[in-house]
Amino acid sequence: MKEQVTEYNDYVSKLIEQYGPTLLSAGLKLLFAIITLIIGLWIIKKVVKTVGNLMVKQDVDSSLIPFLKSLLAFGLKALLIISVVSMIGIEMTSFVAVLGAAGLAVGLALQGSLSNFAGGVMILIFKPFKVGDFVEGGGHAGFVNEIQIFHTILKTPDNVTIVIPNGNLSNSSITNYSTEEKRRVDNVFGIAYGDNVDQAYSVLQKMFAEDARILKDPEPFMAVTELADSSVNITTRVWVNGADYWGVKFDSQKKVYEEFEKAGLGIPFPQMDVHVHKS
Repeated sequence: MKEQVTEYNDYVSKLIEQYGPTLLSAGLKLLFAIITLIIGLWIIKKVVKTVGNLMVKQDVDSSLIPFLKSLLAFGLKALLIISVVSMIGIEMTSFVAVLGAAGLAVGLALQGSLSNFAGGVMILIFKPFKVGDFVEGGGHAGFVNEIQIFHTILKTPDNVTIVIPNGNLSNSSITNYSTEEKRRVDNVFGIAYGDNVDQAYSVLQKMFAEDARILKDPEPFMAVTELADSSVNITTRVWVNGADYWGVKFDSQKKVYEEFEKAGLGIPFPQMDVHVHKS
């Protein structure tokens, strides 16, 4: 029995002597890697929080901040994990090469989505428009209902939903009708040949003065801009607050029709004279 115990002790001693330094080294590497992982995660948390606070101070769009923070955290954690695995002694060269090839393949397959993603980030950073603005871009026009990372959703005035890929939208010209506080309403009104132009001016001036939505500064503008085939065309330009644009635009048409009729001014329409000759 004593001989068996002695043999076992000798065997254990040989194992410790042979593999002890290796196990100790591996254990120390593992312990150091775990400590590095814990400290690295703590540092990443602090960095992401600091960057988030900086973006808030810089007035970055609130819908973009969570996405950028998540993206930053993901990238830093990926680098940390690769570093920790390398510290343990696992060969990362082949792994990184395979990961890079896979990333390239996925990128080529999803290049359209990546373009939309990049376009969404550019829109959220540079803010050519915001939710609630009336814009025209990508061949469509409507009120901005939602800005997503891949698509922008518009609502047309007749309540139709339009989903536009951000890649197309960011690479096309965008007209934002809601950016400026004031807008100019342009109209063209025709009177018949022979009617008094100054009388038409007087009617228009009175009409503009009575409409509280029309701003006094800049002053309303009116001028004869065309001697057309069947009418003398008067162009008017008045300034209004952006919210009053369509109301003034439509109401002016009705008001001019009524006031011109009261003043005896004719609103002409195309006519054709047909002469019949008897042979």
